[in-house]
Amino acid sequence: MVTFLTALSGISWTVVYLEAIRLGFTQRTYALPVAALALNIAWESIYAVRGLSGDPGLQTYINLVWALADVGILYTYVRYGRRELPSFVTPAMFVSWAVGVFAAAYVVQWAFLAEFDSFAATRYSAFLQNLLMSGLFIAMFVGRRGLRGQSMTIAIAKWIGTAAPTVVFGVIGRSAFILTLGILCFVFDVAYLALLAWARTHPHALVAGVGGRLAPA
Repeated sequence: MVTFLTALSGISWTVVYLEAIRLGFTQRTYALPVAALALNIAWESIYAVRGLSGDPGLQTYINLVWALADVGILYTYVRYGRRELPSFVTPAMFVSWAVGVFAAAYVVQWAFLAEFDSFAATRYSAFLQNLLMSGLFIAMFVGRRGLRGQSMTIAIAKWIGTAAPTVVFGVIGRSAFILTLGILCFVFDVAYLALLAWARTHPHALVAGVGGRLAPA
């Protein structure tokens, strides 16, 4: 059961990343909130390297695949991300912001390793940043006032990809902390799915964005 759920999570999140890359290039934007993207890249690259340097298991190879996919998403952010910001943000400001966010993400991940053992650091940080991502997807929908850079495929795959490890570590592993975070992710992810479904049936209620800037209502 654990192996099945681990594989299910790996496949689901891979779908999220591949769809994010596709949307990024076709819609000329980025499809993962930048703070979540930064934490994901840091988490996946750190634990892929740590796993490969020891006795790699299934999750290590999944982390490696995710880290490679992150590179594609990062490219879409670097190429198109400034378009989502106000016009006063200069290229230098954008680059400085991006470097700061991604550097901070690595510091946070190493802080978890410094505070907890590797087993706890891996899981606690993963579920906390997963909950952050769930909230940021909703914020992205609100900020963009619509579906640009978002899809039901990403929403459903993230929902499944989070629910599976919640069962593994929260239910089977009997971690009240992880189970609580997993349930919160579940609620936020269902809310996001509902928002996307609503947007599809009520396009007239949305204010379209043009080139990352909102058109007047």
